Amino acid sequence: MKVAIIKYNAGNVQSVIYALQRFGLEPKLTDDVEYIQQADKVIFPGQGEASSAIRYLKNNKLDQLITNLTQPVLGICIGLQLMCSHSEEGDTPCLGIFKEKVKKFPPQDKVPHMGWNTLEAKQSKLLHGLRGDAYLYYVHSYFAEIGEETTASTNYILPFSAVMEKDNFYAIQAHPEKSGKDGELILKNFLDL
Repeated sequence: MKVAIIKYNAGNVQSVIYALQRFGLEPKLTDDVEYIQQADKVIFPGQGEASSAIRYLKNNKLDQLITNLTQPVLGICIGLQLMCSHSEEGDTPCLGIFKEKVKKFPPQDKVPHMGWNTLEAKQSKLLHGLRGDAYLYYVHSYFAEIGEETTASTNYILPFSAVMEKDNFYAIQAHPEKSGKDGELILKNFLDL
């Protein structure tokens, strides 16, 4: 299986590579349009800042590429946020795959949201077979609102989209690559799509 990990100068990509290698895969971190188009699966992971990430994607024509992909695509953390319509972070127009907007957590508790949380309303193919009390690991200051493309939610200060799906696009706010066996199952479910 040919797995492309989109390179756009985001942080925390190496842990995704290691997680996929545990499945016997050799994913390629790349911004090569042709390679990404030909991949069986595409992963759009990372930690970073929305406006600089979108700028890199546009400068390398990856914004158009991502929205036109037809194979399964998985956004992780900021990947989920960049797949939404707009982010408050840097007042950034995003890719618009999902209609929801990304907002900053209100300062009613510790921000960023960093730690382990459970999921609610698990209707996602990504979560097939996941235990009801499964905990996933989060690190983020911004969240996607809940909308029609939300297939699971998490509550930190307020409820937000934890998993989103539309057509061949899947996204998760948590870091499955850092979430132990539960995260491993989520990645396996994506690879099995």
